[in-house]
This record gives sequence, C-alpha cells and structure tokens, in this order.
Amino acid sequence: MEFRHLRCFIAVAEELHFARAAERLHIEQSPLSRAIKELEEDLGTRLFIRNSRSTRLSRAGQMFLEHVPRIFTALQQARESVKAVAAGYDGQLRVALSDGITPPRLSAFLMQCREDDPEVDIHLVEVPLSQQIKGLHDDLYDVGFAQSDEVGDGLLAELAWSDPLVVAVPARHPLLTHKRIPLEEVLRYPLVLCDSHICEGYCRQIARVLRAVDIEPLVAEEVASLDLMLTLVSAGYALALVGALQVAACRTADVTSRPLAGPSPRLKTYLLRPDKAASGPLARFIARAVAAPSTPRS
Repeated sequence: MEFRHLRCFIAVAEELHFARAAERLHIEQSPLSRAIKELEEDLGTRLFIRNSRSTRLSRAGQMFLEHVPRIFTALQQARESVKAVAAGYDGQLRVALSDGITPPRLSAFLMQCREDDPEVDIHLVEVPLSQQIKGLHDDLYDVGFAQSDEVGDGLLAELAWSDPLVVAVPARHPLLTHKRIPLEEVLRYPLVLCDSHICEGYCRQIARVLRAVDIEPLVAEEVASLDLMLTLVSAGYALALVGALQVAACRTADVTSRPLAGPSPRLKTYLLRPDKAASGPLARFIARAVAAPSTPRS
C-alpha cells in the first residue's frame, strides 16, 4: 500500500465518481481504476460497489474512510513539527478552534503565549466541534477552544472566557430606541444564525437563550461564519445574537449592539483537552487559558 493508493481512495470516496476523481487528481481514469483495484487486492476486500449508474462505498470502504484522513493529518503534522524545529522552535502545540472563536480574545491570548513561550510553535486549525472532540480523543490535537462544555467521557472542558451576549442591530433600526432590548421584541424581526453543523457549540448556547420565551424565531439565513452574520446585519437583512466583542471587532459602522433586557446571558468559550496530566508547554498553555482576563488587553 502506497500513499498514491490512499490519495486515489480519498478522491473516489469523496466524489463517488471515477471520472470526476481522476480529473481532480489530474490523471487518466484507467490508472485511477488500477490503483483502486491494487488497494482492494492488498486489503482483500471491495471498497466500492459500482454499477453502470452509480458508485458507492461498501461497508469496508466506509470504515476505511474513517481512518485514512488521519494518516494524512498525522503526516502533515509531522512535516509542520519538523519545519518548526528547523525554524528554531523547541516544540509545537496543536490547537483546534471551533464555533467562530472571537478574534480579540484569541489574538490577545496568543500574543501572551508568544511572550511567555516564544520557543513553542502554536499550530491552529479550524474544525467543527464534533471533529475537534474526535481529534482530541485520537491525539490529532493537544487542546482546543469551543463554545460547548458537552464533550463526553475522556475530555475536560474548562471555562476560558465569556462575553456578554448582545443583539447586533443595523444602523437606524427601530429597536435602537431601547437601551436594553426585550427578547420578545428581538423575535419580532428576522434573525441570522450560524449553521449548527459548523458552529455547534455557539448554536447550543443561542438555542438555550431563545427557549426562554415561547416564540418561534423567524430565521432569515443560516451562515457559516460570524463575519458573514454581521455582514448581513450591516446590510439590514436581519438581527443577530453575538458576543459583545464580536461586534466591537466588526469593521463597519453600520452595525451597533444593545444588551438584552433582564439578566444578561453570556456567551462562554471553553478550553477542551484530554482528561490526563499535562506537562511542559501544554500545561503552561492550559494554565494561561483558564486564567485569561475577562477582557482582552488593549
């Protein structure tokens, strides 16, 4: 089994079409088919079920697909670790990010990390929460940040920081007459939300807030990032519920914010890590994260 066999397998498994997979790999279809046949012979089982109309993964192929991407991730991490050592770093921390972590918080924290441990290279990767949890279990990441503490057995979730949850409102909106906006008034207008598959932890927290009133929200759009969410607010398409610092980081004057009336909910960000002892740079990173100030340094 060679890496070319695995690359061919990934392409076909994702495209489920040999011609498109060959085009993606910039090869002819015949060598692609030959590589898949060699891989199946090596494994002693069929990975794909093909007929004249479709291509689909066999049960063995589905199982193989769960493991192969980790091989390429581990190889990439090995390359990055070697490059880090060559660049003068003594080690590397693999940090996963989920749920659109607020930039001012993260940038202030990373700045502190560089000041305190300049010899440690920090490699960041953005992944959905479910992928982060799986990667922490599989030792693909050392630690992660997400807006959920529902991580199951084998992992720990510690509060790193929190922001007041506010209503992002376009300029000259009627709700700006309120100093604090009742949630019932917010829900009279369309909302833009994040895709629950991409920002799972964020969506869980927002759902808990919305359940406080017996009103079904009118969802104008579900987007893949908080930046796009605020772009739509700026354009007047909808309102949004976000952390106060997310609005502060917005580069447009067409978005402002108001707190919600009543007890002010907070959008919480957690540090996720395996439930085992940490030492060296990782232990210092964890201690620094859970002791992070409530507001970023100016």
